[in-house]
Amino acid sequence: MADAPKPAVTQWTSGRRFFWPGGLSARLLILTALFIILAGAMILPPALAAREEQWLLDRVRAAELASLATEVAPDRVVTEQLSTQLLVGAGVETVAIQSDGMRRLVLQGPKRAEAPYLVDLRHQAPVSWLMAPFQTLIGGPGRTVRVIAEPRFRKAEFIEVVAPDAELRKELSRNLWSLILTTAAVASLAGLLVFLVLNYFLVRPMQRITFAMERFRADPDDPAAHIAPSGRRDEVGRAEVELDLMQADLRTALSSRARLAALGEAVAKINHDLRNMLTSAQLASERLASVRDPTVAQAMPRLERALNRAVKLATDVLTYGKTQEAAPDARPTPLLSALEAAAEEARLGGSVRLMAEVDATAQVMADPDQLHRILSNLMRNARQALEQNTPGAGGEVRVSFVQEPAQAVLAIRDNGPGIPERAQERLFQPFAGSSRPGGAGLGLAIARELAQAHGGDLVLAATGPEGTTFELRLPGIAPPLDKPRRRRARASV
Repeated sequence: MADAPKPAVTQWTSGRRFFWPGGLSARLLILTALFIILAGAMILPPALAAREEQWLLDRVRAAELASLATEVAPDRVVTEQLSTQLLVGAGVETVAIQSDGMRRLVLQGPKRAEAPYLVDLRHQAPVSWLMAPFQTLIGGPGRTVRVIAEPRFRKAEFIEVVAPDAELRKELSRNLWSLILTTAAVASLAGLLVFLVLNYFLVRPMQRITFAMERFRADPDDPAAHIAPSGRRDEVGRAEVELDLMQADLRTALSSRARLAALGEAVAKINHDLRNMLTSAQLASERLASVRDPTVAQAMPRLERALNRAVKLATDVLTYGKTQEAAPDARPTPLLSALEAAAEEARLGGSVRLMAEVDATAQVMADPDQLHRILSNLMRNARQALEQNTPGAGGEVRVSFVQEPAQAVLAIRDNGPGIPERAQERLFQPFAGSSRPGGAGLGLAIARELAQAHGGDLVLAATGPEGTTFELRLPGIAPPLDKPRRRRARASV
């Protein structure tokens, strides 16, 4: 036996498997943490750049204040010892000021062989401003930085200082780790909170829906597989309601199929005995046919037709129970005679009459036997509804015929009380569409199936207190009878 196909696995182009959690909760947690870490990583460069700029400005301001000591010194000259103390206190090595286009060295420390790198705080490009802290961090030891800024306490064009960047690198390193730890803590806390909230409002309801679907698939009759809507008004609530309705519809459909299977099995068991009984009845009818009595002779054709249709009905019910139906043998069929035969089968003629507004030459393209079943089912339902709701009130079933360009349309109307609204939605469903107590709900389902097998349809056109109208649509155009009988605008039985 061939091996079952394995589920597809997401892979890298190199062929290695790409690990990705299968659960929605795990994916949600990982994605939330990644997005928050990404947000923290985006905040990191500007935070470090701002910290470096502030550190440099602090050194410039301290050096500017230290340079004011030269203004009060005799001849604006300070001793080497005082100069060293001022430079150490400001954390710089050199201080220079430019005013009126002349650059003047105010305080000077020991010179270094390596030239400092330049940072001009007066105007910095955004990219260089963001990259400066990382250049400082990855720079080697013993470097110095030359900083140019606008003075605050002196009137000059700019102030320039040279300072070692070892302290700046340590400060940036401490600040970097602090930001990383803070971002990790915030990401963990925020990710956990977002995960808990989304898991409560989204993941858990989806898991509940999924479990209900799985249990329903495993055993549709299990009461625990039914999902009770939570009453939410969002998309999850709508999904719960739709799943509940779908489960109810599926249970109804499965119940109908089970009943159909049981019906087919039951009819199969009794069909043999029923045929024997009907055969005995047919033998008895043949003996009665030999009796020379006008009353018996008049009733015998009707009895024979009833027995033949009873045998065919048992076979047809068995066929329907197996969800099979013979293909229709459509041919030109006289409509008026079909209506009269169906009315006789449906026992119209007492308190309920047939009013056939059909031309005597009209024909339809249909299987005669299946057309008889459709019409007799419709007329029988109409008679039963009229006799049940308006007994002795002079009910009638009126049939009209319209030949359209590509189809024939029969309208079967009665003057009954109409079909209840609760029965209209499932009117054509087997075992579910009956509005009459004790009804099986098969008549209209069989009639519609036969009509659709012809390529047409049977629909409920209108219903209400004034009566009910069904429309039977049959495709094709049948020629009129070659030898028309006497034309009749209205035929009654």
